[in-house]
Amino acid sequence: MQPSPAIRVEGLGGFGGELVPEPYDSFMYSHLRYYGYFREQLVLPWGSELCPPGVQSTVAGSSPCFGVVGGFGGVSPPQPSQLGLPALPRVHHNPPAPLGPLAVPGVLEQTPRQGTPVPSVRCRGSLGEPRALFALPSARGPLPAPHWPVECEVIEETIKHIEWVPPEPEPFCQPMGPEQAPAAPSKEPGTVVYHFNPAPRGSCFTHARVGGAPGPLSSPAAPLEGPQDTTLLFESRFESGNLQKAVKVGPYEYVLTLRPDLYTCKHTQWFYFRVQNTRQDPLYRFTIANLAKPKSLYSEGLRPLLYSQRDAQSHGIGWRRVGTDLRYYRGGGGGEEPATFCLSWTVRFPHNDDTCFFAHSYPYTYSDLQRYLRALASDPMRSQYCTVRALCRSLAGNTVYLLTITSPAGVAAKRVVVLSARAHPGESGSSWAMQGCLDFLLGAHADAQLLRRLFIFKVVPMLNPDGVVVGNSRCSLAGRDPNRAYRTALRGSFPSVWHLRAMVERVLAEREVVLYCDFHGHSRKNNVFMYGCDSGRAGAGPRLCQRVFPLMLSKNAPDKFSFLSCKFKVQKSKAGTGRVVMWRMGVSNSYTMEAAFGGSTLGGRNSHFTVEDLKSLGYHLCDTLLDFCDPDPAKFQQCLSELDTLLRQRLGHEPGSGGSWSDVSASELESRYVPATPPHRARQCQRVLQTEEAAAEPKSEECLEPDKRCLPEPCQHPGEPGLVRTVHLVPEGTVLEGPLSLVLSQPGASTPGAPCGSNPSSVTPRPGQGPPGPTGSWLSPGPQGKAVRRERSPELALL
Repeated sequence: MQPSPAIRVEGLGGFGGELVPEPYDSFMYSHLRYYGYFREQLVLPWGSELCPPGVQSTVAGSSPCFGVVGGFGGVSPPQPSQLGLPALPRVHHNPPAPLGPLAVPGVLEQTPRQGTPVPSVRCRGSLGEPRALFALPSARGPLPAPHWPVECEVIEETIKHIEWVPPEPEPFCQPMGPEQAPAAPSKEPGTVVYHFNPAPRGSCFTHARVGGAPGPLSSPAAPLEGPQDTTLLFESRFESGNLQKAVKVGPYEYVLTLRPDLYTCKHTQWFYFRVQNTRQDPLYRFTIANLAKPKSLYSEGLRPLLYSQRDAQSHGIGWRRVGTDLRYYRGGGGGEEPATFCLSWTVRFPHNDDTCFFAHSYPYTYSDLQRYLRALASDPMRSQYCTVRALCRSLAGNTVYLLTITSPAGVAAKRVVVLSARAHPGESGSSWAMQGCLDFLLGAHADAQLLRRLFIFKVVPMLNPDGVVVGNSRCSLAGRDPNRAYRTALRGSFPSVWHLRAMVERVLAEREVVLYCDFHGHSRKNNVFMYGCDSGRAGAGPRLCQRVFPLMLSKNAPDKFSFLSCKFKVQKSKAGTGRVVMWRMGVSNSYTMEAAFGGSTLGGRNSHFTVEDLKSLGYHLCDTLLDFCDPDPAKFQQCLSELDTLLRQRLGHEPGSGGSWSDVSASELESRYVPATPPHRARQCQRVLQTEEAAAEPKSEECLEPDKRCLPEPCQHPGEPGLVRTVHLVPEGTVLEGPLSLVLSQPGASTPGAPCGSNPSSVTPRPGQGPPGPTGSWLSPGPQGKAVRRERSPELALL
């Protein structure tokens, strides 16, 4: 065996000019010291004296003070000369001295010696309290810094944004149509003003560190030529940032290229970047030239987000929707190269010399989550119901947090609810929905207290922290989609989903998991909806029960949640998703909740979701859970009856005719549904259908929007499947509080004053009151047309 190379370093670690061992040994010794070992001088297996003061060191012929179990079986180790190794220098102070070249780190235990007092290994003055293996946010001290792949450069500035809700709804813009592209500004190639590509094609993840790439930062942005230079300065080397290249093709026009997910060559959707050196008067045009999806909500009126630091500091204004002349169209590609699509918009900046940010959706970074968890830890009220632990470490070494929320009493009889979010890092709205859920569960509301008494909530708020940190759209640092890896045995490649599945398996062995819900975002359909699991092989009862929770949620959030868009078919391509794997493990109510990047088209809204809208989804989910588990079966039976009527209608059976749908596949049930088409979409769809491309394009079941089928609009109100909402008259000035949802009547009933195809007026809580009232009541018809609230069963509060 060749001896480990020794290096002479002046002044390194207190060794002066003596020989020091190979750097790996020094690293391992420092690593053990970090976790609590070798806090005081100990005796290593050979040569190096590190015993506490007053304890005599022995090397030859006697046992050391502390041995390494497993290294030499508890016997005295061989001398370096016997192994052909140079003797290590004797050190008489307490530097981070290295382990011997062949030392095997193990469990340190005391080796007794005759006549020499040896400090106990359990004595805190000897080894000290081992440090936590995972960095958890605490009420004091700095936040644990995120780990970055070593290829990524990171600027030192901390990027933080204020939360702000627009005073008025932000409507969708009028799309210009998919076939209209802006005129090309010039045939000149343009000037590259920003270019940074941390991971060349074909590379893979190796290791990570705090702060990313070591050494000085490069300069990917072109410098300004003087104060009169109006070129924008781009930057995206911050947490969740994503911009690879910016080319100036006109005085105020830029073509942008997004970085694909790290260590892949695809998945370009999420964008988040900074611009400086702005001018207030010019009309700028930005074109993102390498988006991957042929269909997008940008063609439905979705607008990008803008954040102005001056407005935030001076007026308290945060993220807002901007963009005019917005177009989404096919760009280059074809043949062997995949087709790319372009998003183009114009905008005026609010101030000169401002620092602004553009984003695809409201950013929610890994550091945002850590700040939120630190606020929980510092709150004595909320922290008594919430335990924060580490589920695992990610590939880069970032902590995947696991929250357990419940009240301390009656734990043995409680059922479990498992919630997770942010498997796809570009779907930042799921983190805002999760934060709304946590805010409510840990609050003082009576329903929150009831939920904590009834259930144990296991919450993983960010499954893919590495992807969030580096600004990916879909993948982890393994270069794969973690929401297709729940069946994997590769714990090292997909640690978060592997440990989440293992945790659920352990829970199922002890108690029932009443609900699993994975929060996601959707880029092609508006509103909020769910994907469930219907294999088509179960009887009518289980297949109906799969649909009850989403239907209840649509009642509790009628202006956001669309039951029409829910799907329950288990496709082969989705076999590795969280909802399917959990369902096959025995979680009957297993769902993916999708919140659109756009907004709501229900209740006459036609406007973008705000942060508060996304947070409210978490509350509505909790509220629906109480309705779903109400011991009074009235609501559950009502939903079963409505669902049975709906599915019969889809198959053409009249209610009460005795026709059965239980042997019909889930895909056929969903394909029989004919949804309503809003008038403005009908005109646009008719224009698209006249083109050969639209007529020839294959449409997959889950990506086809229902309102794009362009069929005649049935006489029904959007918002519920095949049923008509009946609004019961309420005296003017009456304020009804609570997540009010309107009772459903059978087809053929009419709503006074509500024309076919329009949404009737809905009763909503007063604005600005926070979460709705004390119970999740549904309106039931009362005498003389008055609305009567049907409360939850009192038995639920007694459980």
